[in-house]
Formats: sequence, C-alpha cells, structure tokens
Amino acid sequence: MSPEKVHLTEEKATLLATLYGRALDARSPHPILGDDLAAETAGRIDHDFGGVGMNAGSAAAVALRARFLDGWAAGFLDAHPKVTVLHLGCGLDTRVHRLDPPDSVRWYDVDHPEVVELRRRLFPERRAYATVGTSVTDLAWLERIPADAPALVVAEGLLYYLDPDGGRALLRAIVDRFPSGLFVFDALSRFGLRLQRFNKPVRKAGATMHWGIDGPAELLAIHPGLRCLSAVSAFDIDGFDLLSPAHRAVARIASLVPGMRRTATFYRLEF
Repeated sequence: MSPEKVHLTEEKATLLATLYGRALDARSPHPILGDDLAAETAGRIDHDFGGVGMNAGSAAAVALRARFLDGWAAGFLDAHPKVTVLHLGCGLDTRVHRLDPPDSVRWYDVDHPEVVELRRRLFPERRAYATVGTSVTDLAWLERIPADAPALVVAEGLLYYLDPDGGRALLRAIVDRFPSGLFVFDALSRFGLRLQRFNKPVRKAGATMHWGIDGPAELLAIHPGLRCLSAVSAFDIDGFDLLSPAHRAVARIASLVPGMRRTATFYRLEF
C-alpha cells in the first residue's frame, strides 16, 4: 500500500502534529497514552513530520491531554450503555478505537470533508460508527444525527480555533437537540491565546486561535441548561509524574507564574 500524501493548511494541518505527538509517545520507552494505531497511521502518511514542530516534551503533553479526556469519556460511556458520541474536530484521532465502545454506542466523528475522507482511507471500518464531513459550526449537520439518547460530546484541541460566536452557537444547538449529555473538552484562557506565538506546532501550521475562555461562568452563560461538573487546570491533571524530570521542572515553574495555572483548562459540562 502506497503512503498517503496529505496537503492540509492552517488549523486542519495541526492534526498532523497531534497525530505525530501520539506516535512519538507510542514509540517511546515509557508511553503515556500508548496509541499504537497512531504510530501505525503516521507511518502510512507521506509527510515530513520533522517539520511539524513536535518534540518529546510537546508529544508528552499531547498524550497526557488525550489520556485525561479519554478517562472522562470512558466514565460517561460506562454509566450510559446507550449513548450518541459526537467527536468534534476529530482530525486523525484514534479515540473510537482506543475506547472501543460497544455497538449500543453510536459514534460520529465530525470534521472538515477532506479530513473525513483521509480518515476513511487510513482507518478500519467499525460497526455503529460514522463520519460527518462538515465544519462543526455549520449547524445543519446536527439535523442528521439521531437525538433519542444522551450525548457525549468530545472536543479535544478544537474550541480555541472556533470563532467565539460560532462556538457558542454550536454548544447551544447541541444542548437544545439532545435530551441530556456531557461535554468534555480543553480550552485556553485569553492569556493563553496571547501565548500562541510560542506554540511551535500551531505556528508551523499557520493556524490561528480565536476563542479564549476565562472560567466556567463564561461557558454557563451560553445556555441555562449547562452545569459545570469539573474545571481542571492542565497543571493539575494526573500523569505529570510520567514526564521527564526536565519537563516536570518546567511545568512546576510555569504553574507558579501569575495567570499561567488557568492558561489551559479541562472542562466537563453536564446538560
């Protein structure tokens, strides 16, 4: 099988850095996420991954982020055997394969058409699984999704790339469509957005982040049906002990800088 040639730009191109980060983690002596399918998939893509701006430290951060959100998602799936999963801005994430839900779970991976087409060529088919090729903020796609079960909405590395008005409209539309559910995602503060010029993978992709969120109150104001179950600083998630001593030291120092602790936050919102 010949390697897949990939031509993506701006925020779509960041999925290559994220995939490569999980691949680097899987190939490391002591993996955090251990996503072997990501490593296999990266090996099937004809791309200069050396130019995506990912190193061992940022790869570990990518793996930690994915593992943390996997834990929240798995907890919800365990408690809800029949659920509809909306994996927004899925990129080339292998989450559906990592979590391996039963057929009673309907899983939809949603991303731009060219990304979805690439997924179809790279990943094996699954039962109770479908892809939706669209911009997540073009809300017409939601009308094609059955709304007769609770929804689990996963948005890793996505919200900060959305236009704030479009992002808020997306969350409102999902809450209005489903009887109940859970959002799990990461977000950056406005201060975090100002630091994006130091984010090498984002800079290399030519991407721009737009939506900064300074705490749960801003999210709860989007819809009266939203309730915040968790807001966890990226510096407080489980697994920092798995980083190298040098990276742990950098994280500790950064966490002491005013404003840095809430630069990146993981949210779990119930509706």
